Amino acid sequence: MADLAGKVVAITGAASGIGLACARACIDAKARVALVDRDKEALDQVCADLGDAALPIVTDVMDKDSVAQMLPTILDKAGRLDVFHANAGAYVGGDVLEADPDVWDQMLNLNINAAFRSVQSVLPHMAKQGSGDVILTSSIAGVIPVVWEPIYTASKHAVQAFTHTVRRQMSAHGVRVGAILPGPVVTALLDDWPKAKMEQALAEGSLMQPQEVADCVVFMLTRPSNVTIRDLVLLPNAVDL
Repeated sequence: MADLAGKVVAITGAASGIGLACARACIDAKARVALVDRDKEALDQVCADLGDAALPIVTDVMDKDSVAQMLPTILDKAGRLDVFHANAGAYVGGDVLEADPDVWDQMLNLNINAAFRSVQSVLPHMAKQGSGDVILTSSIAGVIPVVWEPIYTASKHAVQAFTHTVRRQMSAHGVRVGAILPGPVVTALLDDWPKAKMEQALAEGSLMQPQEVADCVVFMLTRPSNVTIRDLVLLPNAVDL
């Protein structure tokens, strides 16, 4: 069984979806988990359900002042930080001819700027302690351009570039950096999928559950310290990519 005993894991976007599934999986692996989210009500509820190993950290990753308080709050509540999972993100698909660039801006700010800022906020701490793991939630769209989601694809290509370059910088400090790249997952991010498309995907088995992604994240975190899983791609068998 995977063992994260003694570790403190922080996960952004942890009140639902992949983030919540990863929090559960890490707690099952004996870690304490700082669940980071801007939705205080949802955060308090899920932490109450998860028990004493779950620590709520109310943070808006789109607000630089809020992000600046994230690490001090984690350290105050948990005493340490071993793993940071930059998971919070948004999804936008559709035809560029019919799109709203203002919606693009919001998604790009969350998927790129906020993700990068939140990671950078914890790196000096990890470098100083000489150890740590950083995982970013990317997507299969980060390595294979998906025609129906050009802006989302672009955002995840940026995440991939950031992951690969920061990994090489931080390896000298004993910090591992990698990305989890799932295919389509049943989360609120797919709420704007056409109903017919969603029903077809479910019927064909071309969607995964968040727990399946979480199991892979725990696998990444529990590899021997001398190796790094740079990218872990996870796809439903029915997805032809």
